[in-house]
Amino acid sequence: MRMALKSSQFYKIHPFNELQAKAIRGRSTAEKMVKLDGVNEELQMILDANMDDVGARRRAREAFKDIQLSIDHILFKTPYDKLKITESYEVNSRGLEIFTKNWLPESGSPKAIICYCHGYGDTCTFFFEGLARKLASAGYGVFAMDYPGFGLSEGLHGYAPNFDDLVQDVIEHYSKVKEDPKFQPLPRFLFGQSMGGAVALKVHLKQPDSWTGAVLVAPMCKIADDMVPPKIVTRILTGVAKVLPKHKLVPQKDMAELAFRDVAKRKLAAYNVIAYKHKPRLGTALELLRVSTEIEKELDKVCLPLLILHGEEDRVTDPSVSKALYEKAASPDKKLNLYQAAYHSLLEGEPDDMISRVFTDIISWLDDHTTTASSSSSSSS
Repeated sequence: MRMALKSSQFYKIHPFNELQAKAIRGRSTAEKMVKLDGVNEELQMILDANMDDVGARRRAREAFKDIQLSIDHILFKTPYDKLKITESYEVNSRGLEIFTKNWLPESGSPKAIICYCHGYGDTCTFFFEGLARKLASAGYGVFAMDYPGFGLSEGLHGYAPNFDDLVQDVIEHYSKVKEDPKFQPLPRFLFGQSMGGAVALKVHLKQPDSWTGAVLVAPMCKIADDMVPPKIVTRILTGVAKVLPKHKLVPQKDMAELAFRDVAKRKLAAYNVIAYKHKPRLGTALELLRVSTEIEKELDKVCLPLLILHGEEDRVTDPSVSKALYEKAASPDKKLNLYQAAYHSLLEGEPDDMISRVFTDIISWLDDHTTTASSSSSSSS
């Protein structure tokens, strides 16, 4: 169990040393993060450290977590006094230390469990923190993890050379959650955002009868054409990746500008201090292209109840493939919500009224399917 530390305790346990300072001096200017308002020199040193190593990411998160929770964003304005929030590290079957977190109503049993799959470069400790608190306040048990190489989990930052291994890591962790006697009888939902939508679909395809339903927010069933390098560049990068899979060479546009419609919220994305924000590593980028192409061919195999939500102006993941998923999925219980003028980050980067609308749509669908699943369970018993 990882306990919260006060700032004074943090610096006693994690002193900033000369080796870390050298790591900062060795980084290129392009890789240094933007200076945040109100951040002193000592915190800026932690912020500018090389995040390739998980130790640097954990130091940054510990130093900035209170600042993150204080930003002016609708997700962080939900009272959460009556929630039980737990963080831990677990070593998985591949020998990797995985960061996990859960949010539960303080009293009574949750009405269902939600297992979260985060997006590319992300973590479950920033924007999702606010979303998880809202879901738990609505009566749900929420479980999350950072994938290896992302957030607070062990591994080279932003490096995911084998998507199937990543999916298996997710299955391993959430199988433990589902098998817990406290939660075993409850409805269980997958919740995936962006690349996490692809993860959730892959989990479902490997476990077709294990889930009550899935909520997919701007799922990566296909990467938008504007985000994919030209074919000749892709061919060149594929060859280079065989030799330099960990190198950051793939061209990338400004993700915050593409994903966040609300300009004020776009600036807040900088406070996601342990997100991977550099050029994608070659091995990771090519694996994401492979997986999105693969999923596009498997849409007709999806057979669980689905809520798909996508912004019509999404330029990161292709909303037309969400339409195709809705049309081709074998499940008779499926719903597609397209939001006019909305960008990629429906729950983080839209105006407050749109975020509230999307969240209300999610809760309404979850409540309906939780009631249906509970009624079916009662009838069968």
